[in-house]
Amino acid sequence: MSLRALLYRRKIPEPKTICIAFDQATYAVQLRRNRQARRYTLRIQAATHEVVLTMPTRGNLRDAKEFAQRHGAWIATRLARLPKATPFADGITFPLRGAPHRIEHRRKTRGTVWIEASSEGEMLLCAAGDAPHLNRRITAYLKKEARRELETASRRHAEQAGVKIKRVTVRDQSSRWGSCSSTGALSYSWRLILAPPFVLDYLAAHEVAHLVEMNHSPRFWRVVEQLCPEMKKAKAWLDVQGADLHRYGLTASAAAEQLS
Repeated sequence: MSLRALLYRRKIPEPKTICIAFDQATYAVQLRRNRQARRYTLRIQAATHEVVLTMPTRGNLRDAKEFAQRHGAWIATRLARLPKATPFADGITFPLRGAPHRIEHRRKTRGTVWIEASSEGEMLLCAAGDAPHLNRRITAYLKKEARRELETASRRHAEQAGVKIKRVTVRDQSSRWGSCSSTGALSYSWRLILAPPFVLDYLAAHEVAHLVEMNHSPRFWRVVEQLCPEMKKAKAWLDVQGADLHRYGLTASAAAEQLS
């Protein structure tokens, strides 16, 4: 091959996914390069059951695959421990603001989604419409509720901290519960509406505190605790029960599509 051909030949695109085998099963591993990474690391995203391998900029595919293969048992064990997907459907009980609510499908009733109590005092989340649309309709309702409550809590904490918020959005974030930009834009996981109110309030205080300190220094944590005295209680709750929130509203196919 000529020198000119060597210089101008097209590079083969790097794959975004590799597959490893362990105990008669095959797992898809997503590859992500990170300039700040100094070594290969693996993590499991609870919301999607996605296996992510972060590699240094100068890392190579062979080493990445060998690293993932060596940790095949870890991947299999962690995935097996994840809660099973629980889409919103008739009869399903799930937490709303930390309290159990049972979904009751009211197909012939007008309306969208609403809450009521049964004659026995059980909390019901009622949803009208056709059954195939229940998961989507309830998810939309919960996102709306989450945005309303997170915006209220965020603006209350911002006023107390003496900072300004540009906007508040909710998404289905799988790797973090919230984020804050230097411009004052706050973003949260809608799944916080499933947690007890003191947990939602803590996350709002956490992101607002970043508008005072864009780091996790001791001063930052002092600001958080000033805004949310139940900070330690909320962090402990998330450590123990936070991952479980990711399974609600997730269909079995969505949870499995990252695996092969």
